[in-house]
Amino acid sequence: MLWIVTKRERLIATLEGRNVDRPPVSFYEIGGFSVCPDDPDLYNIYNSPSWQPLLKLAEDHTDIIRMVSPVRAQSHLSWAGSKTILRERYVGEKTWEEGNSRFTRLIYNIGNKSLTSTSRRDREIDTVWITEPLLKNTEDVKLFLQLPDEIFEESIRIDHLEKEEKKLGDKGIILVDTEDPVCAVASLFNLETFIIFALTEKTLCHKLMEKHAEYLYKRTEKVAIEFPGRLWRIYGPEYITEPFLPPYLFDEYVVRHTGPMVKMIKDHGGFVRIHSHGCIRNIMDYLVKMGADGIDPVEPPPHGDVELGWLREKYGRQMVLFGNIEISDIENMPEKMFREIVKKSIADGISGEGRGFVLMPSASPYGRDISELTLRNYQIMVEEIESANQ
Repeated sequence: MLWIVTKRERLIATLEGRNVDRPPVSFYEIGGFSVCPDDPDLYNIYNSPSWQPLLKLAEDHTDIIRMVSPVRAQSHLSWAGSKTILRERYVGEKTWEEGNSRFTRLIYNIGNKSLTSTSRRDREIDTVWITEPLLKNTEDVKLFLQLPDEIFEESIRIDHLEKEEKKLGDKGIILVDTEDPVCAVASLFNLETFIIFALTEKTLCHKLMEKHAEYLYKRTEKVAIEFPGRLWRIYGPEYITEPFLPPYLFDEYVVRHTGPMVKMIKDHGGFVRIHSHGCIRNIMDYLVKMGADGIDPVEPPPHGDVELGWLREKYGRQMVLFGNIEISDIENMPEKMFREIVKKSIADGISGEGRGFVLMPSASPYGRDISELTLRNYQIMVEEIESANQ
């Protein structure tokens, strides 16, 4: 008999590999990120009237996996460091607006030299573009390595995680959302430069990752101890996947530098979900080696390189599989065709024996306007999952 009463219980049972009444459904960032529809900020796309039915659908009908940074008041760019007095001696920040965009410029002053980066955020789109990366060449890397480690130190408290969990109640679970050393380093470059750097300057690349690993490990261990037994998402490993870099480097960079984070979390009863878009076929054995409990977003071809049924058969006993619905299909595919895609994903996700499956998109809309087709296809995901039985 299945004793699934709440959404929270359904998600926990899925993570633990126990039987559930039906697979959970998550809209990923929608319901995943805590947003404020009432905030009149011109850069808050979620105050648009077209977003309200979708936000309500996620809140009322999905198994919410609420993503919260382990660092208070910081976003997924938490590797930028805390605003300490020492950090302000080395890092300056300037923000300004031009037209419908907000720009931020960081200046790292190291001796009589400096490193600069610039980012842009537009009012109509909920994303940030790095228009100028901080590190452009190996000389910049060597300069960055001269920064004192203390400027990355953080004051870690978990009260915001506990508060968000209490607020969520039985509607879902908290996911502690963190980057790894790979992400912290790769994000300092543009993608092309990082790929060449990771291939040709391995010693320097490891030194950069070790520099970021120092504070990331402290953060991870402290939160894992004080907030044990929760689900985590680690993002960054996808930088070391095909077609960007060969699989053997996944072992050299990700297993070496991200693996310790996985162990810290699991040593205190937590669960680790690795985030990696695109091609994952040739990294799965490495994820098993690290002890990962799940992977997202499991994109089908042509965006990815594995079918969900194959992944379930080969790795479903070791991992919970999250995803298999492309955001591009949600936004563009006719309803009838999309319903068949959802049905197939559910069937493949629960086929044979496996630890668990969560129906989830690969991403979420990031524009101000939600079309009727997009809303309807999200509704179809709910309709099909609510009629599914395991």
